[in-house]
Amino acid sequence: MAYDADVIVIGAGLAGLAATAELVDAGRRVILVDQEPEQSLGGQAHWSFGGLFFVDSPEQRRLRIKDSHALALQDWMGTAAFDRPEDHWPRKWAEAYVDFAAGEKRSWLHGQGVRFFPVVGWAERGGYDAQGHGNSVPRFHITWGTGPGLLAPFVRRVRAGAARGLVQFKFRHRVTGLSRSAGTVDTVTGEILEPSAVERGKASSRVVNGAFQFRAQAVIVTSGGIGGNHDLVRAHWPERLGTPPEKMISGVPAHVDGKMLGIAEEAGAHLINRDRMWHYTEGIENWNPIWERHGIRILPGPSSVWLDARGDRLPVPLFPGFDTLGTLAHIMKTGHDHTWFVLNQRIIGKEFTLSGSEQNPDLTGKSVRGVIDRARADVPGPVKAFMDHGVDFVVERELGALVRGMNALTADSAGPLIDEAALRRTLTARDREIANPFTKDLQVTAIRGARKFLGDRLIRAVAPHRVLDPAAGPLIAVRLNILTRKTLGGLETDLSSRVLTEGGQPLPGVYAAGEAAGFGGGGVHGYRSLEGTFLGGCLFSGRTAGRAAARAVA
Repeated sequence: MAYDADVIVIGAGLAGLAATAELVDAGRRVILVDQEPEQSLGGQAHWSFGGLFFVDSPEQRRLRIKDSHALALQDWMGTAAFDRPEDHWPRKWAEAYVDFAAGEKRSWLHGQGVRFFPVVGWAERGGYDAQGHGNSVPRFHITWGTGPGLLAPFVRRVRAGAARGLVQFKFRHRVTGLSRSAGTVDTVTGEILEPSAVERGKASSRVVNGAFQFRAQAVIVTSGGIGGNHDLVRAHWPERLGTPPEKMISGVPAHVDGKMLGIAEEAGAHLINRDRMWHYTEGIENWNPIWERHGIRILPGPSSVWLDARGDRLPVPLFPGFDTLGTLAHIMKTGHDHTWFVLNQRIIGKEFTLSGSEQNPDLTGKSVRGVIDRARADVPGPVKAFMDHGVDFVVERELGALVRGMNALTADSAGPLIDEAALRRTLTARDREIANPFTKDLQVTAIRGARKFLGDRLIRAVAPHRVLDPAAGPLIAVRLNILTRKTLGGLETDLSSRVLTEGGQPLPGVYAAGEAAGFGGGGVHGYRSLEGTFLGGCLFSGRTAGRAAARAVA
């Protein structure tokens, strides 16, 4: 039986496009399969903020940030905390990825026309010792054009390959099986779903119109993770993160369901680190949802007062933007799924950024005027829309009214969870610490430390002031939900992106990249991420898989 192509790529997200682009450059024939319609080409990356992790970049140097390969590797290893026998390949991938981020990553993207916002963000700041979790310096580079801007060159390269007859797009093709001929996995079978004209991200029909079978010398799995499948998230939820939440909102569409991981495992692939996952603690329900249970993540500056469900401040160093999973573990041991930011309009106007391309029309549209208007606005338009329409927002002039609104959102059989007098004491005590340039309140110290970085002082960290200052009002409370997002474990791969079996041998003919491979090796991040490394992990592992498969089928 003849082959239908040289390589079949399963999943048309960023990793799949990166792999296909490399295969096209090598002159290979590719079938690109995806269960969603063509209008969803690019997958989750389209909705992303476009954040990328670079080391010692020109943007960093202009802001007087002193970064280095050694410092980045120290931060990565302290954050990943690799401690399992199966972390052999993830550790190798981590070393290779830091090399990439400190080396050709930026020039490779720049050469394809990708540009970057000049102010570097400081994500996952840690707050522990020098060898612990977190970024020692700002490394979060926003793509000019956000997710769509990052996708553009890879879409262009793949569509050029299709015009040359090298790429066949097979949208609405849902894979259900992988099988072998003469010992090599070379056959992909599945169901053809009926055509769908729904908008990108909307749930598409699952009505089956037929079946398909394709054969190729190699298969690359780039199908994503499990973030849209809440049942699977709960099934793999680790004890170290406490009790799985009863309520979660989704940072990804429902079709990100993890089913292809099970199919690859049935074919002999080794799936590792299932319990490692990345979910955000600052999720808000989208007032204008695109998919079911659609949530948006707040990328906060350092000044909001973070309270648990009963109104107690979270412990040091669980400040906004410091330790996502440390905060998640603490929350899930409190007996409640939600927390609160309490702040004022002065803080929200400067410190709230919403993740997602659609929530940042200025950056996505590459509008310099829009960026200037955002900086001048009391509250950016997308944030103001959530203040006006979001179910998680309470806006009041007076603290008593604010507390009544908070309790109305979370009332249960035990009565109100927030005590007004106790919250007033907490905020008043915090506000007293603002009078001097020194303090025992470590969050206030962190705010002042953030403002020593020019980027934060310009656009991310408001000058220290009293939360209860009427001139900075109104007061705002934001109910924060657990937002599902990324799978950190995945299919075990070697440094050529070849999928391995449980015995450590390559599964003949199969490669994996992106989230399906834990962004490399089956879990390049270990237990935690430094942020800006998910899109970059898709690019690096997708490029590696495409080049390796191209060599193998030559």
